[in-house]
Amino acid sequence: MSAPRQLRQLDVRPLIAEGGEPFPKIMAAIQALQPGDTLALITPFMPSPLIEKLQGEGFEARPERRHDGAWETRFRRGDA
Repeated sequence: MSAPRQLRQLDVRPLIAEGGEPFPKIMAAIQALQPGDTLALITPFMPSPLIEKLQGEGFEARPERRHDGAWETRFRRGDA
């Protein structure tokens, strides 16, 4: 029996609002994903360059506009 898939959430809006750089925190969360896990990344804008980068590394990406105007992009490690 395989391990249950996990959905992790990371909201970087507060960090961006403070002028911080979210990329290291995002990449740490991405690297912590196990095969089949998903990261729901919440950002104030669509993270197009990040989507392209991670798709090139084998991740699936599904961006969606949220009702509050933010973007939620679900990144799934595709090697499960």
